[in-house]
Amino acid sequence: MTAYDDMTTAARSPHPRAAVFDVDGTLVDTNYLHAVCWWEAFHQQGHRVAMTDIHHTVGMGSGRLLDRLLGEDRDHDGDDALNAAHKSLYATYFDRLPVLDGAADLLRALADRDWRIVLATSAQGSELEALRRAIGADDAILDATSADDVDASKPAPDPVRQALKDAETPPERALFVGDTVWDVEAARRAEVGCVALLSGGIGRAELEEAGAIAVYRDPAALLADLDDSPFGRMERA
Repeated sequence: MTAYDDMTTAARSPHPRAAVFDVDGTLVDTNYLHAVCWWEAFHQQGHRVAMTDIHHTVGMGSGRLLDRLLGEDRDHDGDDALNAAHKSLYATYFDRLPVLDGAADLLRALADRDWRIVLATSAQGSELEALRRAIGADDAILDATSADDVDASKPAPDPVRQALKDAETPPERALFVGDTVWDVEAARRAEVGCVALLSGGIGRAELEEAGAIAVYRDPAALLADLDDSPFGRMERA
């Protein structure tokens, strides 16, 4: 039984705790799949973009990603074709998206400790459904905020703020878990502490410089250290 099988415990607290999770690279090992799919989409449209540059933009919404990689002054007429190509290529992986070790167990462990679990992701529609199937922990997830629910994507704070609204939780009672500097920046701008994971391929130094309050290898490592992590410390505060 999880915290969401019985909401009476949370209802007694005027300030429930919320654990907000990014998905790509944080719970599911997809950042490099996105990089490859974007590279192929660019190639199909005649753009030469380095794979390393693409990787460092994963985590942004598609509009921000294209602005950063192709420039804001580009001809925007090709954006729809690029987005469609990326979505089509990425969809070929939907039935084999690799969940990261410990992802589902981490969500359930936090839910059992009365944390409200909300996903905050740029994924939407069938992509978000495929990611949730891969994670396999819908019993622990209270809600999910997608690109459809906000005006601006990460690194804007909008996705994190919407997740807090969904959880009915103030920033000081929440933590965000992500894997990119864009996740850390979005959390910081929403005044939420960010626990970062290395599973998205971004280095510890970059994440700490961006403002991560703790860094772990992957969800399994965070789960193993949960009592001594920022989650455990907030529970004892």
